[in-house]
Amino acid sequence: MELLKKSESGKGVSHVKISNPESFKGKEFIKDATGATSCEISFGSLEPGEAVPFFHSHKQNEENYIILKGSGDFQADNEVFSISPGSIIRVSAECKRSMRCTSDETMVYICIQAKENSLEQYTMEDGIITEHTAAW
Repeated sequence: MELLKKSESGKGVSHVKISNPESFKGKEFIKDATGATSCEISFGSLEPGEAVPFFHSHKQNEENYIILKGSGDFQADNEVFSISPGSIIRVSAECKRSMRCTSDETMVYICIQAKENSLEQYTMEDGIITEHTAAW
């Protein structure tokens, strides 16, 4: 995957482009490319019949998986369920997890990892409507 940081990124914003996300292969972590300080985002893929080669849990971070393409099985501890495009799976830090691709096409997914129980405000609880003129 090729990550490109736009040169016009300014103070308080980073813009990273993922070349051909539909045909992405492998696993790529995004935090360093964006300079993120609140979460880690990764893009991942599994080929038909391939599984993540290990189960894992975290010390502090929950994960949210968003399935973009392909289908398969997700296992959280001893629970197994089917996943497909549009599936969103939240897994607590201590839960052991893994997944596999059961479709004939490559599974592509996004994983967002953030400290469990750290979200205190969201949407308009944290948002502030401001006066600003659009530059477009």
